[in-house]
Amino acid sequence: MNILVILFSIIWIYILTVLNRSKLDFWKFCWGSVGLFILMMLWVQPIVLDSLTKAVASVSGILGDLTHMYSSYFQYGILFISNNNSSISLYIDYECSGFIEIMAFTSLLWFFNVYSFYEKIVINIFGFIWIFIANVIRIFIICALIYFFGNNIFYFAHTIFGRLVFYSFSIALYFLVFTKAHIIRQKVGSFNYELN
Repeated sequence: MNILVILFSIIWIYILTVLNRSKLDFWKFCWGSVGLFILMMLWVQPIVLDSLTKAVASVSGILGDLTHMYSSYFQYGILFISNNNSSISLYIDYECSGFIEIMAFTSLLWFFNVYSFYEKIVINIFGFIWIFIANVIRIFIICALIYFFGNNIFYFAHTIFGRLVFYSFSIALYFLVFTKAHIIRQKVGSFNYELN
C-alpha cells in the first residue's frame, strides 16, 4: 500500500512538472488538485480525522449545552438528543466531520492561479474555519429539529435540510474565494477590475 502511494506521489509530481513546463494551466489545475486531494485522503486523513470529529462534537456540544437541547460526549464523537417521548444519539463520523469538504477546498485552492503563496495560506485557514463552523451549524440544526419534532424527522433533518444549510455555506465560500476573485483579478487587454 505505502509503496503504491509513494509511486503515485512520484508520478503525480513528475506529470505536474511536465504540465508546468508546458504551461498547460488548465490541465495542471485539474491534475494537481485531483492528485493533491487523493494524496491528502491517503496521508492526512489517518492523522487528522479523529481529532476533527472530536472537535466538531465538542464545539457542537457547547451549543447543545447553552441551549439545553442535547449533550455531547466528544471523546467518542457522540451527541445525545433527548426529547419528551424518546432519545437518539448522533455519531460524528467520517462523513459528518467535514473532512472531505476541507480537503477538496484545499486541493482546489492550491492550484488556483489567482492568489499568491501567502494569500493561499491565509485563505486556506479562513476556508477551514468557515467549513468547520458551517458543519457545526448544520449539526446544531439537525439536533434542534430532532429535539423539537422528534426522532421521526431525523432522515429529513440529516439528509435534506442539514445538507441544504451546509451546501449554502459552501456555495457562498466558493463564490467568494474562486468566482469573485477570478472576476476581479482577470485582465481583458489593459483593463483590470482591481485597478479600476
